[in-house]
Amino acid sequence: MNTAAALNPVIAQLGRRLRLAVIGGGPGSFIGPQHRQAARTDDRFEIVAGALSSDPQASVAAGRALGLDPQRCYPDAMALLAAEAARPDGADAVAIMTPNHLHFPQVMAALEHGFDVICDKPMTNTLDEAEALRAKVQASGRVFCLTHNYSGYPLVRQARAMVAAGELGEVRMVQVEYVQGGRAKPGPGRTAWKSDPARGGASLVLGDIGTHAHQLLRYITGLEVAEVAADVGCAVPERTAHDVAGALLRMGNGARGSFWVTQAAAGMENGLRIRVCGALGTLEWAQEHPQQLLFKPLDAPAQIRTPRGSGTLPLALRSSRIAAGHPEGYHEALANLYADAAEAIAARRSGQPVDPLALYFPTEHDGWMGVRFVDAMLRSSQAGGVWTRAS
Repeated sequence: MNTAAALNPVIAQLGRRLRLAVIGGGPGSFIGPQHRQAARTDDRFEIVAGALSSDPQASVAAGRALGLDPQRCYPDAMALLAAEAARPDGADAVAIMTPNHLHFPQVMAALEHGFDVICDKPMTNTLDEAEALRAKVQASGRVFCLTHNYSGYPLVRQARAMVAAGELGEVRMVQVEYVQGGRAKPGPGRTAWKSDPARGGASLVLGDIGTHAHQLLRYITGLEVAEVAADVGCAVPERTAHDVAGALLRMGNGARGSFWVTQAAAGMENGLRIRVCGALGTLEWAQEHPQQLLFKPLDAPAQIRTPRGSGTLPLALRSSRIAAGHPEGYHEALANLYADAAEAIAARRSGQPVDPLALYFPTEHDGWMGVRFVDAMLRSSQAGGVWTRAS
């Protein structure tokens, strides 16, 4: 992406950067700084307002510490939405990175006030909320981006484009796993709210990382998970919040698959991996080695695809910023979602067409499908692992 002002599609359409307000992600947050950096990476947004903490005084102080206008450092999300909607120079969009249980009321309120929305995953904690929010987004006409950041990696997009182009033939088998070790020890972990079902959702591991693995599978293959036969539970003794989940999958086209996620694998870091096997070859990608996509065609030598390397397809090409051989990772992948969402927001506001390649970010539909998947996994597990409809 070239971020020079003359080539910036947002500035070209609107004559200025989009104004962004941020909700959540204040002191002590891991994800907040990642979102703010991603929003600024391609120069499509400027952060103008914030409500960064559930504590009103801490919220205002955190906004001032970021250098925001003191008049636009708000004590809470609802105050921010009301005040920014009333300003002639108010925010165009809001980015929400609060605990899971707040996503639904805050996104609904943001849409009511007319804002486009960027929201951290999972979209909601319950299926009823997901269905209501999906309907609200579609009725509003606003842009909604759900930050499943792994779909922003250049080689994930390369894999999607290769599958769509038929280079693998019909998809026949899929495997996806997301293996972490951060909760291998007893106790609630660094973010205790995630272990509280009222705030983190009915399943810690499925809401936290299972939705990522599910979305990655759907994103690359273009297929829906039709049915699951699942086992969800706790590997660490005396723990009540789920830390492991596995399932056999039946995909919408009849392909078979497997799914495994855990946060209790001692010594593991961030082992998100996927393998897609088609009639003509297999693709393999691992998040801890994101600069390599393995392509193993039938009856031909294996290939290693790299960002901007030989054979790079347009969707992947627009997702890299620097020359081949220079590593890009987590921050840049999240920034791709922000950049794409910005182009869609600018197009909506200006009435001008958007580059079709900017429309490959996760939306309210993906969020709804993710919550449906979690619901199906839990129902299947509670019934002893019986095959259960997921889509």
